Amino acid sequence: MRRPGGSDSDRALVATRAGGPGGSPPRTVSRPEARWLDTPDDAPSQIVLAFDDNRLASLLFGHYGQNLALVERRLEIVAEQRGNHVTLEGQREACDQARHVLETLYARLKKGGEIAPGDVEGVLREAASQGFLFDFDPAAKKQSFDEIQLRRRPVRARTAAQDAYIRALKRHTLVFGVGPAGTGKTWLAVAYAVHLLERRVVDKIILSRPAVEAGERLGFLPGDMKEKVDPYLRPIYDALHDLMDRAFVERAMTSGEIEIAPLAFMRGRTLANACVILDEAQNTTSMQMKMFLTRLGENSHMIVTGDPSQIDLPPGQTSGLAEAVALLSHVEGVEVCHFAAADVVRHELVGRIVAAYDGKAASARARAEARANEVAGAAEAPPR
Repeated sequence: MRRPGGSDSDRALVATRAGGPGGSPPRTVSRPEARWLDTPDDAPSQIVLAFDDNRLASLLFGHYGQNLALVERRLEIVAEQRGNHVTLEGQREACDQARHVLETLYARLKKGGEIAPGDVEGVLREAASQGFLFDFDPAAKKQSFDEIQLRRRPVRARTAAQDAYIRALKRHTLVFGVGPAGTGKTWLAVAYAVHLLERRVVDKIILSRPAVEAGERLGFLPGDMKEKVDPYLRPIYDALHDLMDRAFVERAMTSGEIEIAPLAFMRGRTLANACVILDEAQNTTSMQMKMFLTRLGENSHMIVTGDPSQIDLPPGQTSGLAEAVALLSHVEGVEVCHFAAADVVRHELVGRIVAAYDGKAASARARAEARANEVAGAAEAPPR
């Protein structure tokens, strides 16, 4: 029901999208029909979106409306779904950003794509980075976040940090991705390696990771070299199977186009025409990191990922990742991309868990610095 009182711009939008003030039938448009409802100046704004494909609308809203619920929580609005219509109510800018998000995702579905809660989160962050977008048109606008084109599907950045990471991968020979778990460092590194292999920019992908236990003693693992290191590389295998056809992955591993190379066995090699990924690099020693980085050969790319907060080296041993980032961050051809808890793209609870642990670590550092200052002050004080 239309309420009296709304602004001229509200009525103009209704006339444009709904077919004019005379009540004529709405025009057929390529994007979802949107109608701002006239509301008193002191009341929340309302906008009605109508999607022309019921099946796609159902996919857009998500199972039991989970995607719509995520938009509600993030933008602090109320979204009421009825069939293929959804009414958004809240602050004007928040409603318009919600409209932006839903129209962008719907346009992706119409092109044959798929969406998951992580994609919704990504578009929400993109909308926040772009600010107020009153007349957004997904068909006319170039995506602001960069993407990696793969045969199976495009991989698009979901956060500003991921966007900077993808751009760095395309511009630099050696890229470090440093930050907490769940920020997409390894997954995007594998996606870019697959992109290079599919386009024959490189001849092979080499995957490496230090075999360091995360607290548990795994003992002697049976099997050949691949079988021994497989448990450590499971996250990379998962990414490969997610981004490539499983049969192609198996063929590529049989032919050597995808190679598993334990870090300890890399010494003496020159890695040419390859994309080399070192995962969990925070568990390398200084000498291991130097050895790995100096394997770089002609027409090769190196991607090093790690989380400095999850070092499993023996106490007192310096992490090769921390040292390399400090030494090489200003070297030409090298780019260091930092991720934070806000960039976590797994379950939203993971971001809060990372933030809690980071807060505890920051408090511990602050207490240690305060104690050190007290000791230094007591040492400098003149004797009584």
